[in-house]
Amino acid sequence: MSLPSPLSSSAAVATLPFRAQVEAWMRDFQDRLCQQLEAADGRGRFQEDAWQHHGCGGGRSRVLTEGDVLEKGGVNFSAVMGIMSEQAAKVLLMPNPEYFATGVSVVQHPRSPRVPIVHMNVRYFEAGNGEAWFGGGIDLTPIYVDEAQARWFHQQLKAVCDQHNPAYYARFHAWADDYFFITHRQETRGVGGIFFDRLTVGKDGTAEELFAFVQAVGDVFGPTYTTLMHQNRDLPYGEAEEKWQLVRRGRYAEFNLAIDRGTRFGLETGGRTESILMSLPPRCEWHYNLVPAPGSAEEVTQSWLRKGVQWVETAAL
Repeated sequence: MSLPSPLSSSAAVATLPFRAQVEAWMRDFQDRLCQQLEAADGRGRFQEDAWQHHGCGGGRSRVLTEGDVLEKGGVNFSAVMGIMSEQAAKVLLMPNPEYFATGVSVVQHPRSPRVPIVHMNVRYFEAGNGEAWFGGGIDLTPIYVDEAQARWFHQQLKAVCDQHNPAYYARFHAWADDYFFITHRQETRGVGGIFFDRLTVGKDGTAEELFAFVQAVGDVFGPTYTTLMHQNRDLPYGEAEEKWQLVRRGRYAEFNLAIDRGTRFGLETGGRTESILMSLPPRCEWHYNLVPAPGSAEEVTQSWLRKGVQWVETAAL
């Protein structure tokens, strides 16, 4: 499944320029995460599609579609460089149209409405003027919110943040609430998580400090999500739950197509369309003016889809 790495040891990686070290870690992370997800699913296997960027570089798109738990899952790696249009650079607030970008982007759409949708992304950018930054995050979109599981999920993210900066979790949790907000629906996409962008080398920390944090965010994802897969995969559901799943998947698609900046970046820079739209669910539905029945599990879930929920306690700083 995976392509062999030209680097045989961490010592070899450490001798590379910083940009190449980050790219090498991203490649390895994609390999390790695919193995974790395949083991948790039990049947599905990722199929790889290697591609070349029109500028320079390329990527490896991996999609799983025949899983026991995952109806559609994607784990994409890319490392590309080029010169974007002046308009694209302006829209994306890039200080220079020349860029290098590498990262791993993950979206998993389970079969069961009892298993939550999940998204994760870690990325590194360099602009032509030498400015460099990291971004990323993890957020959870349950079809039915299990409060205890949502709080546990946030505890895992807070623990990682606290190891690197005690101010990170509260800041990045609020950022996720603001970012993963479907403005035309006035609701959050799910129960949030953490989101951060443009953690700039030299301003927000050293290159090594910021890279270590991004690595930790990536590494916590697999154990956290596969735990939720195992906890929920065998829970019963019926036709009503499947219908609600398709409706919530529709809201997921609305966000990704209308709001998500990562999707815009990929399309604005001439990225590979199939890889960019990997995040969309395989099936979804829209129903006119659908309102959950009072007191229903669907209404309870809808009530959680708001900003500012304090899933874990944070100390005042």
